Amino acid sequence: MVESWATAHDVDMTVFDVGTELTSEHIDRTKTTLGVSIGGDGTFLEAARSLAPFQTPLLGVNSGTLAFLARVEPQDVEAALNAVYRGRASINARQQYEVTAGEIETTGINEVFLQKHPPEERYGTKVGSLHVFVDREYVGEYFGSGLIISTPTGSTGRAYSNHGPVHYPQNNRTLQIIPHETISAAVDPIVVSQDSEIEIVLDADFDIDVDGGRRFECLEAETVVRITGADQPVQTVRTSYDDPFITAMVDKLDWGLRSVEADGPQAALESQSTSDDFKQRAAHVAREAARSAGEPLQELHGQVENIEYKTDKSDIVTEADYQANDIIQTAINSEFPQHAIQSEENDQIAPPEGYAWVIDPLDGTGNFAHGNPNYSVSIALLENRKPILGVVYAPEPGEMFYAIEGEGAYQNDHEIEPTLRDRLDESMLLSGYDPSGEFLQAFYHETQGVRRLGSAALNLAYVAAGSADGVWEHDTHPWDVAAGICLLREVGGEVTDQHGNPYELKFNAGDQRTAMLASNGSLHEQLLAHMKADGSVQ
Repeated sequence: MVESWATAHDVDMTVFDVGTELTSEHIDRTKTTLGVSIGGDGTFLEAARSLAPFQTPLLGVNSGTLAFLARVEPQDVEAALNAVYRGRASINARQQYEVTAGEIETTGINEVFLQKHPPEERYGTKVGSLHVFVDREYVGEYFGSGLIISTPTGSTGRAYSNHGPVHYPQNNRTLQIIPHETISAAVDPIVVSQDSEIEIVLDADFDIDVDGGRRFECLEAETVVRITGADQPVQTVRTSYDDPFITAMVDKLDWGLRSVEADGPQAALESQSTSDDFKQRAAHVAREAARSAGEPLQELHGQVENIEYKTDKSDIVTEADYQANDIIQTAINSEFPQHAIQSEENDQIAPPEGYAWVIDPLDGTGNFAHGNPNYSVSIALLENRKPILGVVYAPEPGEMFYAIEGEGAYQNDHEIEPTLRDRLDESMLLSGYDPSGEFLQAFYHETQGVRRLGSAALNLAYVAAGSADGVWEHDTHPWDVAAGICLLREVGGEVTDQHGNPYELKFNAGDQRTAMLASNGSLHEQLLAHMKADGSVQ
């Protein structure tokens, strides 16, 4: 079915056996690539391990029996592939772990299982002690038959069977420690951060099992097992043809948790939906898309600092831009397939009337290429070419700015407001692209200083949040500033061109530059008057 679909859509397809070690020769990162696993969860796990280093999204087709990861049934394969092809799918990140122990040094997505090695004598002891440390802090002695360290994905297997909590796995960055048939008193499951390092010192011989037998080894007493979250998550593809996670749990584990009747709570929930909910839903999608796009940006940003050659850095920046753009467009298309999307890649296409999105997946590429943390993701929703929703996300500090027209502006869920300064000598300004330094010369000695961050979207967000009083951009593009303009206007700031005329997003502007002066509002007339009197900024 997959092969016939690929042929019908003129899509290249390559088939690999389970367990094939994929390399850069197998994956062309200049092309959009989708991984498809066909089998059960074991096949999915092998495919996930192979594809994770390339951040290739993975769709799981369940041709087995019990499956929590491969959730597309064979009869829905073509429909699910069509949804992905048309951009109506979402990408969710699944936490991986890294484990080193004995001869083992590998990654996994499910769990590490430590079980007491069987005694040679029939009546020998079947229990042992494991001493657990988290970030070098001693947690305690686990005395019993074993221990399980699982990701949120692995929480539904051995961990759940040993009375551990089930974690909703999408975009969940944790690890959990679950005792296996322990006879210690007061030993309970513990959940820790993905960044924590779990160290386990063995008092006896234990068998280590990685992801259900993918790696298996007997470890001698006094071996130290080290486990932490892996830097690269597995990117899983979800479509409307997948069984939802809770549905899979109910059906496969027979939880019997819910039975939603036609006139029950689901109908009551939907009856509360109003037109205002559309903007809230759009804002939620935009924030989640920005966070998801920020993950590969952070991962690739860390690689940039260790690369010496410019050509290699350029490849990473291109890859970062591509991955972030793909994640954002997929998320938006999945929820709003009827909306147009405008970005730097299709800058000659003016957005239509009605609803359209304007995105910049990586604003501040120069900073990014040099390992500087001042870069951002910018997403705006336009209604009749006017920004009504804006999201600016800075992945490195984790700052999420967002605004909805008429509903205020926020930074990480705290409402923001600009400064009230109205004097140049008390103000601090930001400068964007200023090729000849005219703005810097005009205002450096008149103010408390002029700073340049290198990201237009962040400049506007910081003015809206009161971290600066105004910003100048010699030349702008809609995808750079649309989200920031929404933020600033929502808090009462002002945005004009260099002459004081209302600023308008211009598409298909060609070589005609679009200058922008933005401020807290109180300072705007002072800025314009000084620019006019100085005459240095035309």
